[in-house]
This record gives sequence, C-alpha cells and structure tokens, in this order.
Amino acid sequence: MLVLVAPGQGAQTPGFLTPWLELPGVADRLREWSAAIDLDLVHYGTEADAERIRDTAVAQPLLVAAGLVSAQALLEGVPLDSLGAVAGHSVGELTAAAIGEVLTPEAVMALVRTRGRAMAEAAAVTPTGMAAVIGGDPETVTAHLERLGLTAANVNGAGQIVAAGTVEQLAALAEEKPEGARMVKALSVAGAFHTHHMAPAVDALAEAVEGVAPKDPRVPYVSNRDGQAVADGGEIVRRLVRQVAGPVRWDLCMETFKAMGVTALIEVCPGGTLTGLAKRALPGVRTLALKTPEHLDAARELIAEHASPTAQ
Repeated sequence: MLVLVAPGQGAQTPGFLTPWLELPGVADRLREWSAAIDLDLVHYGTEADAERIRDTAVAQPLLVAAGLVSAQALLEGVPLDSLGAVAGHSVGELTAAAIGEVLTPEAVMALVRTRGRAMAEAAAVTPTGMAAVIGGDPETVTAHLERLGLTAANVNGAGQIVAAGTVEQLAALAEEKPEGARMVKALSVAGAFHTHHMAPAVDALAEAVEGVAPKDPRVPYVSNRDGQAVADGGEIVRRLVRQVAGPVRWDLCMETFKAMGVTALIEVCPGGTLTGLAKRALPGVRTLALKTPEHLDAARELIAEHASPTAQ
C-alpha cells in the first residue's frame, strides 16, 4: 500500500521548478494558473532568489503548483485507486485535496492564493516566526514551549516539534533549549503559522470557500488535524480552513499510515522533508522524494510494486 504526500512551506528552493518545465504541457498549465491568480509561477519557480520565494504569499501557491504538476506527471495513465491514501503537510493539504479530487486544481490554486496572502497579512501584524526543536521527549518539549509562551505548531514525529510565536519568544527558546533537545533551528518562514496569530487568515479562507463545491475524496484523505482519514469532502474543506490556525499533527498522520499498512511513501515536488521524517518514524517503509522528472520512472515502479489491491 502506497501513500502520496505533499510538503509544506519551507520546502521550496530557488529554481526548483526549472526541470519540470521540460515536460509537455507543464509550462502552459503554469501560465494558465499564473494568469488566474495573478502570480507569475514560472518566474518565481525558476528565476527568483531564496528571499523572494520565502514570502508566504508567493511560497504557498508555488509549492502547491509544483506539487500538482509533479503529481499529474506521475499519475498520468496510473489509476488513482493505486494509491492507498493521500496527505499533505500544512499547505500541502491543499495539494492533497486536488490529487484526491476533492477540489479541482483551479479551485485549489485560487484558495492557496487567498491563503498565502491572508497568512502573510496576519504575520505582518506582529513579528513572529517558527523554529524546529530536534530531539527531546515530546511532552517535555511541549511543556517547555508553553512556559515560554510558544505554541507547538507542528508536531512532526521522528523527534521534531516546530515551535511558533513572537521573535522575542523564539529568542528565549534559542537561549534556553528544552531538556534533552539536541538543537533549535530557525525556519525560513515569515510567521507563526498554525497558531492564534493566524486567526484573521481563517476568516479570509472561510469566506473564500463559500462558493466551493467539494467532492468526496477518491482515495482516503489523511487530515493534519488529528491524523484521521476523512471521507467527506465538505468536512475536508472545513478542516482546511480551521487548520490555518491549528497545530499540524503529522506525527498522528504517520501513525495512521502505519495502521493502514502503508509499505511505500512518495513525496511530490519539492520532495525531501516528509520522506526524511518517514525514514525515521516508519522503518521498513520504502520512500521516494520526487524532486525532478528524473525520479518519475522510479516513482512509477514503486507505485506498481505497492499499488492498492483494489486498483484497476
């Protein structure tokens, strides 16, 4: 059984979309989406520097677009029910919603544009950020963060918890690591995502989904909220809205993968982060990060080897 997953903000790097433009139709598709959301995805994915694509309003649409074009290339001619499940980390949940056909790619691109803008605006109110805490007992780390006024915004499993809060609170964390933690690493994001600081963005996204008509997922959709597989399209959309200001429980998602009997995991472009977590938390599960089109053949072979028994 294979799960297809999509990374979240921070996975982008300068020029990461360049090799994908060589595939037939990709450049045209990106230009269509760019025109629809008024953002030049081709420019930002091929020419912009790290600072420009760090901007939340740019990074989120760029990541979703990359995830979609790589997933579409991967799944061309492959039955969708070959997948045992789909999931995404943070903004990657929107990518997963399109892959699972809960929402159309066009609807997802419009929503992620609103999400990115709204979260950027919310982040501008107070200087905030995020930092990864590596190592330590999860309960000890979480309690330490709470004492500093920080939120455990991403509980990623495999010994990683991402703290979010004001720059002053994060500075205090850097000075005073939790007991047992090996490292505190600042992340290249421009806000305290998945915390109360993002409440205004929840309202903006809630308004944006009012005209959206979701379908039930074609394959199990594993939610960041609690790691549960959600079968109702309307509930998935409601969770996508609320999750902007709620913690990402990727640890619970991986526990669900394990309970489902997942034997392989592919991470769509720009892959690497979630496969890294899976290698540590899901021993024995085959993993593949879809970074460039050169990885497509190996990824298709992995799907063929680990396809759901019900695939037709």
